[in-house]
Amino acid sequence: MAQVPGSLSTETEALSHLMGLVEAFRAFDGDNDGLISAAELGGIMGSLGYNPSEHDVKTMMQQGDTNRDGLLSIVEFLKMNTQDMDLGVLGPFLKNAFTLLEAGVEEDDKVTGEELYGVIGDMEMELSLDDCQDIIAAMDGDGDGCVSFEDFKLIVQSLL
Repeated sequence: MAQVPGSLSTETEALSHLMGLVEAFRAFDGDNDGLISAAELGGIMGSLGYNPSEHDVKTMMQQGDTNRDGLLSIVEFLKMNTQDMDLGVLGPFLKNAFTLLEAGVEEDDKVTGEELYGVIGDMEMELSLDDCQDIIAAMDGDGDGCVSFEDFKLIVQSLL
C-alpha cells in the first residue's frame, strides 16, 4: 500500500492555490467562453498581487498559448501556472481517482470527500475519510462541502 505522509497540509494548500487560479481565471473571463486575452491575463495577474509590464504579459501569453490562437484557455493558463507544482504522492492519487470517478459521474455532478474515499479502496492508498474531506475542501470554491466534477477535472488535467 502506498503511504501518504502524516499531514497533507502542503498538498492541500497547493490544491487551494490551484482552485484560486481557476476562480481568478473565471472572474476575468468576461464572456465565460473559457478563453482570456492578454489584457484579461494582465488583470488576473494584478488580482493575484503581481504587477506585470505589458512586455511581461506578452511573454506569458507566448509561453502559455500552446495552440497559438492568441488567447489562453483555462487549461493553458493552469498548465502555465502549475508546471513546477509537485503534489508528491497525492498527484498520482488524484489522477487515478479521477479515472475511477469519471466512469460514474456526469459533467455537472459534484465530488464529495466520501466519494473520493470510496474510490481509494481500489487504489490501495492509506488515506482516511478526514484526509479525503480535506482534499475536497481544498478544492471547494463555494464552501458547499464538494467540488464540481468540472473543477476536479480541470485541476487533475493541469497536473498531468
